Amino acid sequence: MGTEGDLTAALTFQRGGARASLERVALLEAIAELGSISGAAKRLGLSYKGAWDAVQAMNNLFEGPLIAAAPGGRAGGAASLTPRGQAVVTAFGRVRVELEATLAKLETHLGEGAGRDLFWSLGMRTSARNALRGTISQITASAVSAEVELDLGEGVTITALLTRQSVEDLGLRIGAPAIALIKASFVMLAVGEGLRTSARNQIPGQVSARVDGGVNSEITLDIGAGKSLVATVTRDSAEALGLAVGVRASALIKAPHVILAVE
Repeated sequence: MGTEGDLTAALTFQRGGARASLERVALLEAIAELGSISGAAKRLGLSYKGAWDAVQAMNNLFEGPLIAAAPGGRAGGAASLTPRGQAVVTAFGRVRVELEATLAKLETHLGEGAGRDLFWSLGMRTSARNALRGTISQITASAVSAEVELDLGEGVTITALLTRQSVEDLGLRIGAPAIALIKASFVMLAVGEGLRTSARNQIPGQVSARVDGGVNSEITLDIGAGKSLVATVTRDSAEALGLAVGVRASALIKAPHVILAVE
């Protein structure tokens, strides 16, 4: 730690609204050691929900899940790092060592003023609850607009409707990575089969968590490929649809409500 005025840095990797920071990597390390999300949350002074939200965000951030967790809630449930999760922890540690060495050199050469200003974080922030990384698998363009399909893995896809100019400005192309940003309030939930809806995206899944508030409920849907979607619905709707943990449901998302971001 430095004194006031010393050059410091916070190591954070970010894609869209999701990020892998020192705190979240510490959560990974605690899960690996304790074999439990609830145990790791307690050690780090987090709520169980806060730890679980961080786990889901990190699983969504990468092509495959970092944490494999079995049901159990606050009372328990086994959790462990996947090989990909362990690789992320190892890589993060190496980058941190290199960053600290580089920072020591910069401290000597930058001095005060504009030089230091170059290193202020310019990371994007977003209010979107869902940030899902995938690979562009299809682009269907018309004169003004374009549909862009994002492959999230294991056959799960999501389609965004953009202007053709946005596709060009973002440099979107088939095979390139992108992040789908979706507000929880834009995710509608439906139960049952044979639905007829105007929503371009109909993604099946299973309710993995439900948190009730005074008026609304936050529903987390496991959609496969190690990824999840969070929807905010009224509590009355959650009750009427019977949205309990384990229930099969579909997430309905209009294509214009999906925002794409690139690095």
